[in-house]
Amino acid sequence: MAKILVVEDNALNIKLFCDLLTAHGHETEPVTDSRDALDAARAFGPDLVITDIQLPYVSGLELMELLRADEQLCDVPIMAVTAYSAQGDDERIRAAGARAYVSKPISVLRFAETVDQLLEEASAEKAMGGPAAGTAPEES
Repeated sequence: MAKILVVEDNALNIKLFCDLLTAHGHETEPVTDSRDALDAARAFGPDLVITDIQLPYVSGLELMELLRADEQLCDVPIMAVTAYSAQGDDERIRAAGARAYVSKPISVLRFAETVDQLLEEASAEKAMGGPAAGTAPEES
């Protein structure tokens, strides 16, 4: 079981993500206001952060940069979820710190597979004492 922080401003989406993750045996911490996400992450100590990109107040890209700059959270893998999948998004999202992203509307299977892969890579990183060689796939 992994601890997963979910940052999403849409109530239906956050319920879907948390229900899906809980059904797969994970402990979730939902955050609906991105201004609270960094403090919530510090308090929760997640194994994975899932964040929407289009958030009010603090965007998902800004949040990823804040997580990467935080000494306690800099190595926690991030999965971005976005409704926008335009050309160049992959580079921009990965440059901000995401290891993977999934496009909305999500495929439940693809979402679960990406979460599992990121958690496996993070576990391998800890065992080897460094970053994983591979990266998780993106949704196209």
